[in-house]
Amino acid sequence: MNDYPLMTWNEAGRPCSARWRSEQGVVPPKKVEVADDTLKADEAYRLACEGTYFLWRGDFQNARQLLVAMSRRADRKPRKTSTVPSEAFNLHRQAQSLRARVLGTILIPLAADYSIPLRRAPEVAQACNEVYGKGGMASVVSLRELSGLIGAHEWRKKGVQIATLDDEIIYPHYGVYSPVRGEYLELVANAPLPSTELAFDIGTGTGVLAALLAKRGVQRVIATDQDTRALFCAKQNLQRLGYAAQVEVLQADLFPEGRAPLIVCNPPWIPARPSSPIEYAIYDPSSRMLRGFLQGLNEHLAPGGEGWLILSDIAEHLGLRTREELLGWINDAGLRVADKTDIKPHHPKVSDCTDPLHAARAAETTSLWRLVPL
Repeated sequence: MNDYPLMTWNEAGRPCSARWRSEQGVVPPKKVEVADDTLKADEAYRLACEGTYFLWRGDFQNARQLLVAMSRRADRKPRKTSTVPSEAFNLHRQAQSLRARVLGTILIPLAADYSIPLRRAPEVAQACNEVYGKGGMASVVSLRELSGLIGAHEWRKKGVQIATLDDEIIYPHYGVYSPVRGEYLELVANAPLPSTELAFDIGTGTGVLAALLAKRGVQRVIATDQDTRALFCAKQNLQRLGYAAQVEVLQADLFPEGRAPLIVCNPPWIPARPSSPIEYAIYDPSSRMLRGFLQGLNEHLAPGGEGWLILSDIAEHLGLRTREELLGWINDAGLRVADKTDIKPHHPKVSDCTDPLHAARAAETTSLWRLVPL
């Protein structure tokens, strides 16, 4: 309970407080007004832009409608643009951050058992337990985050069908990157294995790559991650798929101890600062994980082994990293490129012309770099 700060506000002439929940790392709001169904969207949007948060006491479904209405107003706001890719990316991130802050101002109360004391409120206890753990005291969460929890719970129930695993299902947990982009799995499924004795899967996430390596006949896989949610998620997926005996899941920052003839890593592809802890699956500040993987490969590769780097070139199209930089890091790590296999992504945003980053996504290529010592 001590991990969550208190949010304070005045209501009906008296001071009130409750535990503040934010998986995004947002600090408790200081300017809070009690609001209900009488709050109009224009007024709510104006006040939210000025820093006011709204503790909702009206109908839950009306709060959802208000959030949709505020979203429309945020999307209509003119945005700065640039023809310079890196500037366009930074402006896009700034706009995303501002939009998230404004839309995060509608707050929903949660009772100690995660029930919502509002009219027409859904049952969210299971979704909250999956993310927050056991309750214990009243709390407050933004409606936008709560909607994310509910969506993640549905994904966790439904799962993602993986073609390269014979259409088996991987179930992502909240905060663990979902393997919805199948092209990088195709690369791993088709690359020639240097050995079937042992492999390391660095940054395993849902465990999908570890499962794929086990399916391909690798006798033993050690899958690492430093995030506790990812470790739990991977263990559950591998157990359900029948690979628990083949795959050992360990908490580690990059490499486990020892050497392996195959080491695989699919690091976050965009070298930028995440705006919340959950975004570390997408953004890799200063390419820390990528460079750490490259710098540690020689120390952990068995003689004759290969390191497989799975990486999109979208950072290059966004002007955030050059191909020359990447090749320089590979060379500085005492490695050379034995082979590189490319594939074009086929996710929906590739053809979405309204996406501010459409040009970069349309040009994007995902590659599997097979790296060996010099």
